[in-house]
Parts: sequence; structure tokens; C-alpha cells
Amino acid sequence: MRMANISCARAIGTEPLRRAVLGLALLLAAAGPLQAAPLPTQAPAPDKVAVPNADPTFPFSNEIAAFAKAEAAGPPVADATLFLGSSSIRLWDIKGSFTDIGTVNRGFGGATTPDVLHYYKRLLPKAKPRSIIVYVGENDLAAGATPDKVARDVLTLLRQLRADYPKAHIAYLSLKPSPIRWTLWPQMAAVNMTVSARSKAMKFDYLDVGRPLLATDGLPDASLFRADGLHMNPRGYERWTRLVDAYLDHAVLADVGAGRDS
Repeated sequence: MRMANISCARAIGTEPLRRAVLGLALLLAAAGPLQAAPLPTQAPAPDKVAVPNADPTFPFSNEIAAFAKAEAAGPPVADATLFLGSSSIRLWDIKGSFTDIGTVNRGFGGATTPDVLHYYKRLLPKAKPRSIIVYVGENDLAAGATPDKVARDVLTLLRQLRADYPKAHIAYLSLKPSPIRWTLWPQMAAVNMTVSARSKAMKFDYLDVGRPLLATDGLPDASLFRADGLHMNPRGYERWTRLVDAYLDHAVLADVGAGRDS
């Protein structure tokens, strides 16, 4: 019987509430339809907020900014030789190795050919260079690019340089054999062969700077490299300097013979 009392109490207690709800419904019906209030504008979820990124390849931003700062620090170097590429260019004592000519070093460590193409306009000096020396492509292969892709990118860079500097002497330095990357040598040789085969048609010069770094057994001469087995030491750079210096001397003589001032 207790349950009956509870059910009865619930029925008695809910009757006034039912009447109140019914009355409110009648009032709303008389007043007409209600206008829905506008929903507040919601902020985008945190994971949807776009994060600004001024430069997708930001690891090189500081080095590129340093080039611009150095360029603005003094007058343009007239008839300079532009050295362009990766760490093999950056670590070369360009100024001390070529004391009789003006030089501009635009090498930045770890650069691949796409990196150089990405920053291309920001790597060029204010004054037109007389000669341009390019070394790039080795890091591309180390990062997993195929020889065909590397050769295409290198040729794209050389084609752009030729278009921008039709009178300059442009030389591509062959990819070098280094102890730590010796397993990549067949791929490097494939890139070298493709680029060399296109040099005459595209009007640039190809310099084999890899052979002087090999020992008599055909392997990389470790005495020409730093302890990391990748970058050359001063002895290795001396061999490169002799080759490039002879090339630049020949370029100057060719300009004199052609009666060209720059």
C-alpha cells in the first residue's frame, strides 16, 4: 500500500506543474512565433588556426640574411667571381685562395639544389659577376634524390644562371668522392656524366674536381679530408684551388682576347 501512496503523491504534486506548462503554451501561441536569437560567432578551434611561416625552408634564413647584410655593408664587387653552392663552397677560404681577384661566397651548409633554386634571387650579388663557380648536388643524393632528379635540378640552375648572365664564365664543379659517402659514388658519377654531356649545348664549363681527390688505389684519399670524412681539409682545397685558379686565368685571357671588358 505504501507504493500506492507514493504514486498518488507524485500525481498530486505534478498536477499544478502540468497546468502551469499548459498555460504558458497558450500564452506563447497567442503571442505568435518567436524569433531565434543569432548564435554567437565561435572562434576557430585551436588546431584550425593558421600559423604564419614566412619561409618554408627557415633553417637557412639566418645565412641568407647574413648574405644580404654583407652585401649592404660595402660597395658591389665589380667583375667578381661568384662561388655558389653548399658547404664545400662555404668552407672554402675563397678570399684567401684567390687573392688577385674579387670574390663573392654564396655557399651555405647543407644546401641542396632545390634550396639554391628557392633562394636564387637572394643569392645573387648586386654587380654582375665575371665568372661563376657552382658546386651543388651532393646533399641531394645523400637525402635520397635520384641521379636523374639531381641532374635535372642542377641543369635548371645552370640554365637560369646562363639566362641571367649571358656573358659570364660559368663552371660546374663535378661532385666529389668523399670517404663517408663513397657508397654514393656510382650515383654521383651518373650525375656528373649527365651534366658534363650537356655542358657544350648549354654553354657552361664542366670541371672534374673529383679525380684529384682519389688515391692511387682509386679510393678517396683520406688525407685530403677532415675527420668527418665528408669535408675537405686545406690540402684538399689546395687541389681545388689550383684547378679553379687555372680556369679563371684562362677565362680572363679569353675575355682579353675577345676585347671584352666584363
